[in-house]
Amino acid sequence: MLENWKEKKSKSIIGGAPGKAEKQAKAGKKTARERIDLLFDKGSFEEVGQLVTSPFLDKKFYTDGVVTGFGTINGRQIALFSQDFTIKGGSLGKYHAKKICQIMDTAAKIGCPIIGIIDSGGARIDEGIHALAGYGEIFMRNVRYSGVVPQISVILGPCAGGAVYSPALTDFIFTTDKISQLFITGPQVIKQVLHQEITKEELGGAKVHEQKSGVVHFVTKSETECFKKLKEFLSYLPDNYLSNPTPLGPLGDAPDKFEPAKKSIKALVPDEQQKSYDVKTVIRSVVDSGKFFEIQKNFAQNIVIGFSRINGNTVGIIANQPQILAGALDINASCKAARFINFCDNFSIPIVSLVDIPGFLPGIDQEHNGIIRHGAKLLSAYAKATVPKITVILRKAFGGAYIVMGSKHLGADFVYSWPSAQIAVLGAQAAVAILHRKTIGDKKELEKEYEEKFLNPFIAAEYGYIDGIIEPDMTRKHLIKALEITQEKVEHLPKKKYGNIPL
Repeated sequence: MLENWKEKKSKSIIGGAPGKAEKQAKAGKKTARERIDLLFDKGSFEEVGQLVTSPFLDKKFYTDGVVTGFGTINGRQIALFSQDFTIKGGSLGKYHAKKICQIMDTAAKIGCPIIGIIDSGGARIDEGIHALAGYGEIFMRNVRYSGVVPQISVILGPCAGGAVYSPALTDFIFTTDKISQLFITGPQVIKQVLHQEITKEELGGAKVHEQKSGVVHFVTKSETECFKKLKEFLSYLPDNYLSNPTPLGPLGDAPDKFEPAKKSIKALVPDEQQKSYDVKTVIRSVVDSGKFFEIQKNFAQNIVIGFSRINGNTVGIIANQPQILAGALDINASCKAARFINFCDNFSIPIVSLVDIPGFLPGIDQEHNGIIRHGAKLLSAYAKATVPKITVILRKAFGGAYIVMGSKHLGADFVYSWPSAQIAVLGAQAAVAILHRKTIGDKKELEKEYEEKFLNPFIAAEYGYIDGIIEPDMTRKHLIKALEITQEKVEHLPKKKYGNIPL
């Protein structure tokens, strides 16, 4: 019996037929177990379901094409499943899915993050409806455990058909260029139905989803880089919705110490409203050690999102980017920021908003494609978030976009403004064009008068819409104070089942 067990265990570790692992390597891919070794602390992985096989197949494959278990990453408990492409192309059958569901259920009970490494041809055709049922069971758990524990998908191969919906339901998706592919219908179906020629990479490659669809959050050059980035990313996250966002790390710079180059923050932002600048330089000037972990870097670049630490604690950063579309909000930027806010709120991560926004992006395409509906997603996300919300208006905040970007009216705990910031319904030029459209005279003088009367933060401060007008170089100090004050914040929304968000 002992020899029999050793033989079965050896087969489960080898995976598919001889030569399959070598084929993976030639494609720039690692095997399921090599990926686990790269990701987990050495010797920490405890496998479960190692000898599971499918009763629907004539040939028995131990693990049934997916390696599942628990291990630690930098000492933290993580649940993981890693699909094995060397066994029937990593295709999903009933018992393959059952193993994944068991891991997810246990992770939710013990409160640890779930990582799924996807490398699969999709539903196992020779298991028919059983494979589809398996996907349904996984999807249900993705939804049920959303907001309970962080769920992360790592796409390291094909992910096609209905299989794509599990990663889409998770919180974040990591990919590797030239290796990861996601699509509902493949090139062959598109050619057959629509008579259009397209490659897998052009249709659903990592770069396509990074830049155009916004489905994926990170693209790396290699699997090794992917896992390195994933490990760093995990350091910002809590284990579950009841735990602290992250253990206190080094406090970084003192409250009165700023940008590594000792450059004044004010000098980073031009006074002229029409001049652009990179808001990431401002972010790095107020966070610990200038470290900012950006998310969806190449999608909807007119808004910047990501994680940092301020005085040792994880915060979610949201900032308008004047370099792209003058920082105006459009459909993609609204959806990108709203989803990030929802995640931060789910896992008790404070939200810091840096505002410099001229308004919503005008245009027929934006209106006809639903900027009203999509912009409302961002408004909804800010309004329902109960975590600490700190907002700093850097240069301008106009119209409805002022309200949407973490204003006091949507429940921000602290709203600060720089002295030179402009807060109004419209900018001077647009306001004068409407208010004095029949006036014949020097419009420049009227614009100057409007700026002096309306375009300043003092009226907002007098009515309590902002809590303080602060010196730019004191921004980090005020953020630290505000976060300390709100650290134990408790806010309960009205009791209900669910709100109807503008999907």
